[in-house]
Amino acid sequence: MRTIGFVAKELGISVETIKFYERKGLIKQPVKPESGYRVYDHTITQRIEFILKAKTLGFTLNEISSLLRLSNDCKEVERIGLKKLAVIQEKINDLRKLETVIKRLTENCQNNQDATSCPIIESLSNS
Repeated sequence: MRTIGFVAKELGISVETIKFYERKGLIKQPVKPESGYRVYDHTITQRIEFILKAKTLGFTLNEISSLLRLSNDCKEVERIGLKKLAVIQEKINDLRKLETVIKRLTENCQNNQDATSCPIIESLSNS
C-alpha cells in the first residue's frame, strides 16, 4: 500500500515535506477512508518528483505552482524559464566578480612579506 510514509521513503524525502506540499496546494491529499490510511497513487508520486526536479533547477515553490498550472501553455512556461535564466545569469556574473576580488586578495597575501599584516583582513577592515 502506498501510504505517505512509503512515498516519502521511496522519494527520499520526509513525510512533513509531502504534507507541506499538500498545504501549499502543489499536490492533492488523497481522501482518507473511514478505516485505514490514505493511499497515494502514482500520479501524486510523479507530481512530487516534478516538484523535486524543478527545485533542483532553482525554481521556487511559487514558480513551480505556476509551471504546474501552465503545463498546457508552453509560451508562458518559456517566459518563466527565461526569467529564471536571467536570474541565474546575474548570479553567475556576481560570482565571477566575487571570484576576481577574492583571487586578487589571496594573491596579495601570497606576495605579502609582512607576517604581521594581512591584506585580506585589512581589506575587510577598511570601509
